[in-house]
Amino acid sequence: MQEPPAYSQNIIEVRDLVVGFGATTVLDRLCLGMQRGEILGLVGGSGSGKSVLMRTIIGLIPKQAGTIRVFGADLDRLEDAERRALERRWGVLFQHGALFSSLTVLQNVQFPMREYLQLSERLMEEVALAKLAMVGLDARDAAKFPAELSGGMVKRAALARALALDPEIVFLDEPTSGLDPISAGDFDALIKTLQATLGLSVFMVTHDLESLHTICDRVAVLAAGRIVAEGRLAQVMQSQHPWVQSYFLGKRGALLGQRITAHEGG
Repeated sequence: MQEPPAYSQNIIEVRDLVVGFGATTVLDRLCLGMQRGEILGLVGGSGSGKSVLMRTIIGLIPKQAGTIRVFGADLDRLEDAERRALERRWGVLFQHGALFSSLTVLQNVQFPMREYLQLSERLMEEVALAKLAMVGLDARDAAKFPAELSGGMVKRAALARALALDPEIVFLDEPTSGLDPISAGDFDALIKTLQATLGLSVFMVTHDLESLHTICDRVAVLAAGRIVAEGRLAQVMQSQHPWVQSYFLGKRGALLGQRITAHEGG
């Protein structure tokens, strides 16, 4: 049986989680913990359930069994008002940004504020512009609609929306997917800077080897419905699990391994 990680400062703790659709079990008694203040990279094959896990934690997909604790609270035991208050403490960047196409960038960032806060229009605009500035967008970008943005700008606008309520945790679903290497590198650097500056805890679903190497404090590998390897990247790459071996010992993974070895040797 897979044992849950024993951390004293877990901000997210998942134990024996079971999630399925019809007769198909996607997550099978999965256990995972994330520490406060870290960037955790969740990696796995296509269809392995990475996004399912993230969406289950935030309540968008129902679970069949197991417990999920966030900020020490069992999500099953919260009253509606308590759950709503807790949800204010996290922000989410969905894959492809998921911006509302009929709203401007500014209105997209303001959306969570209108849902949870009671602010004047002027203050809401000031706060939204400040969030956009944090991710490298300005007032001219704020007036645009999502269709007028590049892929990188969409991701930055979506990140600004995720930060709208000053969250303690940010969930990122494939944040660099679809970006060219330079834009992906810039976005990784932005995430790392914001994490360090704001003291964020970051749960990042990714398939990007460069992101895993550059900004993740720890990596968890999802395969066959469970976490099969977990730890610092160099440790995970030593796993004998077949998927881990094929992923990290392919051509791209081999190059990454050489860089990690060289870095540790230096």
